[in-house]
Amino acid sequence: MRIKFHRVERKEEVSFRSNNQIRVPEVFLIDEANEAIGIIPTEEAIKMAQDADLDLVEVNPKANPPVVKIVNLGQLKYEKEKQAHKQKIQQKKVEIKNIRLSFRISDHDLEMRLAQAEKFLAKENKTKIELILRGRERQYPQKAAEIIRGFVAKIQAKPELSIEIEQPLTNQGGRFTIILINKK
Repeated sequence: MRIKFHRVERKEEVSFRSNNQIRVPEVFLIDEANEAIGIIPTEEAIKMAQDADLDLVEVNPKANPPVVKIVNLGQLKYEKEKQAHKQKIQQKKVEIKNIRLSFRISDHDLEMRLAQAEKFLAKENKTKIELILRGRERQYPQKAAEIIRGFVAKIQAKPELSIEIEQPLTNQGGRFTIILINKK
């Protein structure tokens, strides 16, 4: 019996050095009211944070001296996670939708594929138009290119869409492909 190993996706936690993990002799301190105090010894900054019942958190470790802030560490981590989640939600995943034409496509089928392509492009998905030549059809690559160019011209004639060719027409061993995108 074969053992399957699955990769476990780990969340990349934003790690902040806090309190006694900060090992530099001097730090630039920002207090809980977001006011810059200035450069002070690390021990004094830790003492100030403990007096306020908060944590001393290293915000910018690459600065010289490192910038630290007096905040609640749990609250800071929560806000960073919330911000990362919000950014992830706002990302739009662009899908590539395929439309396959054939060498001897009928007019009705061509109109159906046109309507389908318009729908995909209206939803701002990239659309890949593909035509595969089989058997004796391979002797007429110029006819296949003509079919695809005609299809693209009909889509570009639609006034509600502003279609651009993202990847020009390519021929790879009898497979013609072109990728279209709707630019608004």
